[in-house]
Amino acid sequence: MRPMQERAYEKRGEQYLLIKSPPASGKSRALMFIALDKLQNQGIKQAIIVVPEKSIGASFNDEPLSKYGFWTDWHVEPKWNLCNAPGSDNGGKVKSVEAFLRSDDEVLVCTHATFRFAVDQFGVEAFDDRLIAVDEFHHVSANPDNKLGLHLGQFIARDRVHIVAMTGSYFRGDAEAVLAPHDEAKFDTVTYTYYEQLNGYEYLKQLDIGYFFYSGSYADSILNVLDPDEKTIVHIPNVNSRESTKDKIKEVEHIISALGEWQGSDPATGFQLVKTPEGRVLRIADLVDDDPAKRDRVSLALKDPAQKNNRDYVDIIIALGMAKEGFDWIWCEHALTVGYRSSLTEIVQIIGRATRDAPGKTRARFTNLIAEPDASEQAVAEAVNDTLKAIAASLLMEQVLAPRFEFKPKNPDNGPALGYNYGEGGYDPNQCNVGFNEATGHFQIEIKGLVEPKSKEATRICQEDLNEVIATFVQDKTAIERGLFDEELVPEELTQLRMGKIIKEKYPDLDDEDQEAVRQHAIAALNLTQKAKQLLLGDDGSTDTGGGRGVDNEPGVNTALIDGVRKFALDMRELDIDLIDRINPFGEAYAILAKTMSEDSLKQVAAAIAAKRTKLTPEEAKDLAIRAVKFKKERGRLPSISSTDAWEKRMAEGAAAFVRFKDEGRYE
Repeated sequence: MRPMQERAYEKRGEQYLLIKSPPASGKSRALMFIALDKLQNQGIKQAIIVVPEKSIGASFNDEPLSKYGFWTDWHVEPKWNLCNAPGSDNGGKVKSVEAFLRSDDEVLVCTHATFRFAVDQFGVEAFDDRLIAVDEFHHVSANPDNKLGLHLGQFIARDRVHIVAMTGSYFRGDAEAVLAPHDEAKFDTVTYTYYEQLNGYEYLKQLDIGYFFYSGSYADSILNVLDPDEKTIVHIPNVNSRESTKDKIKEVEHIISALGEWQGSDPATGFQLVKTPEGRVLRIADLVDDDPAKRDRVSLALKDPAQKNNRDYVDIIIALGMAKEGFDWIWCEHALTVGYRSSLTEIVQIIGRATRDAPGKTRARFTNLIAEPDASEQAVAEAVNDTLKAIAASLLMEQVLAPRFEFKPKNPDNGPALGYNYGEGGYDPNQCNVGFNEATGHFQIEIKGLVEPKSKEATRICQEDLNEVIATFVQDKTAIERGLFDEELVPEELTQLRMGKIIKEKYPDLDDEDQEAVRQHAIAALNLTQKAKQLLLGDDGSTDTGGGRGVDNEPGVNTALIDGVRKFALDMRELDIDLIDRINPFGEAYAILAKTMSEDSLKQVAAAIAAKRTKLTPEEAKDLAIRAVKFKKERGRLPSISSTDAWEKRMAEGAAAFVRFKDEGRYE
C-alpha cells in the first residue's frame, strides 16, 4: 500500500470514514482494501461504489491485489458495473440496483444519479447493512436541494450503513457546506496533503501555479503559455463565458493551426496529426468535436489500457467539459485552463490531471489564462468577478499545497516535540519556536496569545479542516474586494470580523471561545503561507510553490515554502496573534495582480469595487462593538476614537455606531 492507503486502511473499522486526499494519490485502491475488509470481517453484506460520472467507473475495474501481497483480489461482475451499461440512469439501471440488492454478489458500481433514483424508489432502509462509498464527495451538499446530500443525511440518521466518502477537495465552489455539522462530527477523517504526495513521489517534485491575464482573443495569446514540447491538457472556455468566441470548433482549429501544419488524422485513434515548424509531428486528441462518433473514438483511444505507459501515444489533449475528475493521463505535465472555471473545486480537480508521478517527469504546472477587464468598457462587473475568483483560487491552492500547521500557545511548560527540527541551536524555551517534521511535513509553531481549542470538535477542525475554513473565507467577495483594493482597510476587519463571521456561520454549535480558536488558527495558517510566499517571489511575480531547486537547477525536494515559513516566523522571534491579525492576507495577491495586469485594467477593477463601498451596516457595527468589549476586558479601558492605532479607532467607531443604531431601534 502507498502511505495514504496505509493510513486509510488503519481506520477501516470506522463506520463513517472521510478520506481527504489529492487527485492521483490512490483513493480508489484505498477504498478497495477497506471495502474488502468490511465485506469479509465486519458483517457488511454488499459494497456500493457511487461515482459522479460514467468514465470514473473504470477506476474500480478488477484489480489483482493479491499479486502485490493483499489477501484477496478486487472483482466486480461485469453486469454490476452500471457505468458500462447502456440506457439512462432513471430506467433499467435502477432495476439493476434492485436486482443487485437481492443477489449474493458483493460489489456494485454506479453513478451518483443512478444511486439517487434508486434511493428515491426503494428507500434508505433497502440499503441496510451495506457499505455506501461516495467518490468525489464534494458533489454532496448540506443544502436541502442537493438530493445526494439529503439521502446521506437520512442514511446517517438511520445509522444502519457504513459510509466511506472520498474527495480531493472537501470544499465547494458555491461555499455551501458539504455535510451538516452534526453529521460531519460522526466521521473519522484521513487527511493526506499535496506536500506528502509530492514528497512521496519518485519523480515529480515540483508543482508551479500561474495566473496570466490577456487582452484580445485568447487564441492569439495561448502560444505564449502553451509549450508544444510539454504534455498538455488544454481546457478551452465554456461557450457561455466571456472568454469564448462562441465558436468552439474554430477555437480548436485556431490552436491546431497555431501549433503547426495539419497532417490529417490517425485512422486508428482519431488523433489530429500536426507538424511543428521544427519538423516534429504532434498527436492531438480533440475532445471538443460535437460529432459523437469522432469524440467517442478519441475518448476510447485515450482510455486504452495498453497505451497507459506509452509517453509518445498522445502529446496534447484539447477538452471543454471532459478530462477533469478522475481522468488519468500520467504523462500530463501542464494543465492549461482558459477562462475562470465554475468553482475552486474544479480548479483543484484540473490541477490533479498534472500531478501524477511518471518516469522523467520532475516538474508539473497549472496555468490559468484569463481575459483582463478592458478599461474602455463600461460594464466590467463580470470581468472583475472573474479576476477576484482567480485570486481566490490562487490563495487557496497555495494553502492546499502548504505543509500542515500545528499551532501551540507559547507557555513556559512547552518543550521540543519528538521528530521536529527546530533549526540551529535547537529548541529555545525563551522564544517562540518553529519546528518542522521532515517525515510528516508538519510545522509546529508557537504563537503568543493563541487561544487553544477546548472541545473535541474544535480540535478536529483546527487539525483537519483549516483548508475548508480558508476556502470559505477567500470565496467571500467582500473580503477579497476590500483586501485587494480598499486603501483605508484595517486588516483586523478582515482577519477578525469577516473571518469571525464566517466561523460563526460555518460552526454555529461551537461556543465563542472555540470559534475564536478556529478563527485564530485559520488566519495564522493563511497569513503564514502568504508571508512565506512573499519571501519566495521572483521579479516576475511568479512563485516556486511546489519546491526548491537542486543541483544543476534540477527540481529538488519541496523545501521552498518550508524555508519561507521558517524564515518569516524566526525573523519575528516573538510571534503573537496580534501581529498575525495585522497582516492583510490579500496583500501578496495584489502584488502579483499588479505585475500581471495592465495599469489601466487594474485601475478599472479598483474603481468598480470602490464604487460599491458602503458605510458600516448595523451588523458590522455590532461585531465591532463586541470586539470593543473584548478590548476593554483586556486593556481596562474602551477603545479611543482618537487613537493612532487604526484598529482601535475602528472599534471605537463601531461601538459608537452600535449605540446609535440601538437608539434608532435597528436591533431586535
